[in-house]
Amino acid sequence: MTNREIRAIAVRQSAVDSNCRPEDFACTEHKVVLSVKHANAARYLEPPFLCSFTSYGSNVVASVCAELAPVARSYLGRVSAAHCFEPPNLHILSGMLRPKGLDVCNMAEYFLPDLDLLKPLPCALELRVLEREQFSGLYLPQWGNALCEKRRDLDVLAVGAYECGTLVGLAGCSADCEDMWQIGVDVLPAYRRCGIASALTSRLAWETLQRGKVPFYCAAWCNLASVRNAIRSGFRPAWVQMTVRPIDEIAACNGV
Repeated sequence: MTNREIRAIAVRQSAVDSNCRPEDFACTEHKVVLSVKHANAARYLEPPFLCSFTSYGSNVVASVCAELAPVARSYLGRVSAAHCFEPPNLHILSGMLRPKGLDVCNMAEYFLPDLDLLKPLPCALELRVLEREQFSGLYLPQWGNALCEKRRDLDVLAVGAYECGTLVGLAGCSADCEDMWQIGVDVLPAYRRCGIASALTSRLAWETLQRGKVPFYCAAWCNLASVRNAIRSGFRPAWVQMTVRPIDEIAACNGV
């Protein structure tokens, strides 16, 4: 597998998720397409979307319900791909959405491995590759990023870091797409800033590639620790995504 092939797999998956063509992400002009439910969409997404914006850098593809197509076209008519996701412009989008009871909700940056950089990094602790039956008892709050209780049937592989037999760090990957597995990682507070997260992430990414799947990693822009971990582990930014949800659902997420 090459870096070009890895990116092509990710673009094809984004095209399925957005209900567009893979080549739509390479256009110079923005695209607005109608969102539909698709059996092969990424499991962490829930199409059809009200409105979802995705960019690989050249343009933005908005996958929307019919009602929001005019809003998406109007907004994208004002912004470039480089500025679509930044706050001054998002205030404009928010102003278009709020009269409809909607607003911007989730924004994330996604990373793909760079095969010229990715390699299992050294760790002072013992690392163990764990199959599903070996991590079935680890669905605990401290490992909530590495493993997902609500979607535990998708968790397929993990790597644990052990000190004297005690688990202190865990990276897990979820089979969120047919050809792509998403990596999440947790390290106990007392063991952070020691290179454990990057050792776990890089080893799990390498193990995933050995199984013929593409590892990918997601982080919020403001989560600098997570972004740094992705970069140290041999990942590089690949695409960004932003979604719209009802205001009452956003409030519920915030406990309001």
